[in-house]
Amino acid sequence: MIERYSRPEMKKVWSDENKYNKWLDIEIAVCDAWAEIGVVPRKAIPRIKMARCNMKRMEELLKETHHDMTAFLGSVSESVGEDARYIHMGLTSSDIMDTATSLQMMEACDILSEGIKELIEVIARRAIEFKYTIMIGRTHGVHAEPITFGLKLAVWLDEMRRNQRRLADARKIIGVGKISGAVGTYATVPPEVEEKACAKLELQPAPISTQVLQRDRHAQFVTTLAVIASSLDKFATELRALQKTEVHEVEEPFSAGQTGSSAMPHKRNPELGERVSGLARLIRGHAVTALENQALWHERDISHSSNERIILPDACFALDYILNLFTTVLSGLQVFPARMKKNLELTKGLVFSQRVMLALIGKGLSRQKAYELVQNNAMKAWKGNRNFLTLLKQDEEVMKFIKANELEAIFDYQFYLGHVNEIFNRLGLTEAQWRSDQSVKKVTSKRVRGTIQSN
Repeated sequence: MIERYSRPEMKKVWSDENKYNKWLDIEIAVCDAWAEIGVVPRKAIPRIKMARCNMKRMEELLKETHHDMTAFLGSVSESVGEDARYIHMGLTSSDIMDTATSLQMMEACDILSEGIKELIEVIARRAIEFKYTIMIGRTHGVHAEPITFGLKLAVWLDEMRRNQRRLADARKIIGVGKISGAVGTYATVPPEVEEKACAKLELQPAPISTQVLQRDRHAQFVTTLAVIASSLDKFATELRALQKTEVHEVEEPFSAGQTGSSAMPHKRNPELGERVSGLARLIRGHAVTALENQALWHERDISHSSNERIILPDACFALDYILNLFTTVLSGLQVFPARMKKNLELTKGLVFSQRVMLALIGKGLSRQKAYELVQNNAMKAWKGNRNFLTLLKQDEEVMKFIKANELEAIFDYQFYLGHVNEIFNRLGLTEAQWRSDQSVKKVTSKRVRGTIQSN
């Protein structure tokens, strides 16, 4: 079902037409390689290159053979004639299928990589936009110390850059072909043919294989997609939490006429973020299946084959969709700085507790004593909803060590912004970049709305 919402380019990658075209490309490349070493007549190659797979005819043959490769070869042979005897010479089905799957996964990587690049651009733009937008940092879900919304986004940016590198690494791992015969011994097709055929297909030959490419490669590919999806889940979960009514620091795009509930007209739900989280779970499930596929019997069995027809395209479809979906959400995200400031002040100054403690330590108190003095007043403020600074000023023991004006100077939110610019510079995020990005249209998608209905 998720295929419906993936972009057309990704659908094309995993279409039967593309798969069979790749099978044919590989068969032709192998024939060409055989011809280069003098086994297949050179004059046969032009006719072989004219080969076509008639999918309707293939379906007819499949009903008889119950084997998609033999049905494919039957259809192709009918389009070539006498020279068809050279097609699939010395090969086994997995030589073609596994090599084609590698090509498909590489194409999928390129599309996903572009999606990651688009998301990174949006995160960078919005991080710079809210670089100094102060808000409360939360640990265990509880107020900790101030951060900025831009810093929160900058963390995501760095994570997505790592995901970009992970995907590139996975592409290299699966960018191999296998033309080594029935159990990988090259008994019926020499390594030279594999090398020449793979070069034509822009693949590296697997250094060694059995009847199949080893499934640790495919597991790395799918688990990489799962890691990326989990990052998106993490980001979406954060925005969902910040959209809670009692928090309401951000809100995902909500179009005119949209409804959040069939029963409650007031509802504005983070349903796009919830969709991202839900589909990330699906991809993680596929990763488990890919890991299970590593353990095949002896030189091969086909316990992996049936599920790979589902998990490989499905994981790509789902990640492609949620990458685009989350990019759209973040691009149109509404941010409420005033609400952030209001929430920051909910605890009436408790966020400065560490600074007060450090100031007292600086005056000569032991850490234990300073902690005790500050915590006593912090608990009074917490339980009685009282002003922390006022309580500290009323505490004679505290005031023996620190002057009132020194204490007041501690309660300054700007203190927490002192290294923000340095952090952004580490990431290469500059104001100049923000200004240049204004000339670039925001990443949007026409296919996000009106797709999967919310519950």
